Amino acid sequence: MKPQPHERKLFFVVIAAALPAVVVALWLLWESGLPTRAQWTLTVVILLWWLGFAGGAKVQVARPLQTLSNLLAALREGDFSIRARGASPDDTLGLTLFEVNQLGETLRTQRLGAVEATALLRAVMDEIDVAVFAFDETERIRLVNRAGERLLGRQAEGLMGRTASAVGLEECLHGPSHRVLEASFFGGGSRWELRRGELRQEGRPHHLVVLSDLSRTLREEERQAWKRLVRVLGHEINNSLGPIRSTAESLGNLLARDPRPGDWEQDVERGLDVIGGRAEALIRFMQSYARLARLPAPQRESLDVGTWIRRVARLETRLGIDLVEGEATTISADGDQLDQLLINLIGNGVDAALATGGGVRVGWERTERQLEVWVEDDGPGLADTANLFVPFFTTKPSGSGIGLVLSRQIAEAHGGMLTVANRRDADGCVARLRLPVTNA
Repeated sequence: MKPQPHERKLFFVVIAAALPAVVVALWLLWESGLPTRAQWTLTVVILLWWLGFAGGAKVQVARPLQTLSNLLAALREGDFSIRARGASPDDTLGLTLFEVNQLGETLRTQRLGAVEATALLRAVMDEIDVAVFAFDETERIRLVNRAGERLLGRQAEGLMGRTASAVGLEECLHGPSHRVLEASFFGGGSRWELRRGELRQEGRPHHLVVLSDLSRTLREEERQAWKRLVRVLGHEINNSLGPIRSTAESLGNLLARDPRPGDWEQDVERGLDVIGGRAEALIRFMQSYARLARLPAPQRESLDVGTWIRRVARLETRLGIDLVEGEATTISADGDQLDQLLINLIGNGVDAALATGGGVRVGWERTERQLEVWVEDDGPGLADTANLFVPFFTTKPSGSGIGLVLSRQIAEAHGGMLTVANRRDADGCVARLRLPVTNA
């Protein structure tokens, strides 16, 4: 049997519900003895009332359902601007319409937020200076930003749907997900940092590829390093050559005088001493700079942390060092280089503590993956912490300015880091050396 529409079913249900009453009313009407004309008139009125009431009931029930259907269809099509009239939480039907209206408002707000977030993401992707690509499971491009367009020398319209091999990016989808890649593209250098991740769009897997130009960054860092090197060398060499030149001119004028003064030999000796002293200082400076440049790679071996720190602490004879021992730990490191590092840190702490009559404490702490060695002093603190690791910058009259720089190089060569900062709880400084213990 063919199913009837919902409105027709509802109409027949209402008619069937009122059918007994109508039959009884008509029976009583025709048994009442009224004139035949009146009986027929009343019969027509009763039947019309019956059918009209059934039709009205169908409309009252079907129209809200049709309204709900239109609202849900609009929501399904993405139109969240349509609202139902008569929505009120005071009755069941009004509450239903009210909840659908609220659902539409929630979806509208969420879509607006998603559109704004997507616009922000696109703006960020277009402005960042790294190339970003998204490939589907068939290795075809589905997303590319402006940096990617510049990298490949093509507009996004000409790249969408092309395979990775067709644009020279096939190597990016295979091998380790994070590595340095040697490759040449239309725009950029020859060394690239590759990062690859996974994402899903519409339930389908995609590969996200990010390429950063390391050549340009390295060139800029190289230029900055050369500028700093020339500035430091120029300053130190001029500091020595200036007095040498001035003294040489004075000696030349002295020897050109006729007659010469009686003590001219003593003046010549003093001038030569100045020239020799400044030349010696310049030689020491160049040797110190060469020492920074020739730091050898660490020769790693098993090193007991407690033994190492206690041995270095005993080397300081100007002031007793308070030792705060931590957990027994063994690491893989170059003991000679770490000795030099810790000697520098303890020496700096003692120099500061002697100026105020304070003390110096050395200790260590061990976590699951990291060893932290700290040196804390009660000195006056540092007024300038920004230039501590600049070569030949020193706050001590007799300092060379390479101790902390060399110490940081040693720490970084071991995969760690070195920081120096003023203490927060009191006057003085604290130096913290962090070293990995995964290779212990």
